[in-house]
Amino acid sequence: MAPITWDVSTPVLSEGRKHPVRIARFSIDGNVAFGAVEGDKQDELVLDIIKGIPFADYELSGTKVPLSKVRLLPPVLPNKVVAFGRNYADHARELGNEVPEAPFAFFKPSTSVIGPGDDIQYPPFSEELHHEAELAVVIGRMCREVPRERVKDVIFGYTCANDVTARDVQKREKQWARAKGFDTSCPLGPWVETDLDLARANDLTVQLTVNGEQRQLGRTSEMVHPIEDLIVNISEAMTLLPGDVVLTGTPAGVGPLNVGDEVAVTIEGIGTLTNKVVKRG
Repeated sequence: MAPITWDVSTPVLSEGRKHPVRIARFSIDGNVAFGAVEGDKQDELVLDIIKGIPFADYELSGTKVPLSKVRLLPPVLPNKVVAFGRNYADHARELGNEVPEAPFAFFKPSTSVIGPGDDIQYPPFSEELHHEAELAVVIGRMCREVPRERVKDVIFGYTCANDVTARDVQKREKQWARAKGFDTSCPLGPWVETDLDLARANDLTVQLTVNGEQRQLGRTSEMVHPIEDLIVNISEAMTLLPGDVVLTGTPAGVGPLNVGDEVAVTIEGIGTLTNKVVKRG
């Protein structure tokens, strides 16, 4: 079967711009919409509501609402989340694992996805919950068998992710479905940054704090397999759809989360994703 092709045309937007830099998904007064995030100061950010969806032709409506008046949702609703494990050598070693020669993929279901400010629910079947800060790649168009030189054309943008893991379950079960796929185990947000080129995305600072204390600090340039290799690897096997998310691995420093903790993932050039850990029940 021939590879699926994709349309690389740029959506038409208002105000003479090629595209908005940051795209958020939000709810207000019971309605859900996408919007372009405008402004530089956190307390002055506004959303210009998008007509349509950002994966097709769309325009900015010119109707603006303050970010403080809306609830941010997961920036996309992926059909699938493809995650790559042990993609930072120091992280692989800190857990006593070998660094894989080829990209090592697993899945997190769509039901694991939550947005900024949503609660991470501590699963009752685990006693060792860990954080894992990651750069997330958002796919922008349907594609398969993507050649390395075309990877940049299928990427919509980037966001922050936390690959929350029930570490004790991961250790005792051969499959990672429960350890990494439980409800609320995939926080994403706060928005999708669309103005990062691929070279820049491969060299960003990734950090994570718990209750304000730094736990993880690394750079995406430390990845064993860069973004291009990950997209090529997974698209050889399956079709990627608009809104699908690819998690690129976590730097060293993973550690425990407890009920009541506030965990924040910050990625250079994108923003900060914050969630609180609560007891499920």
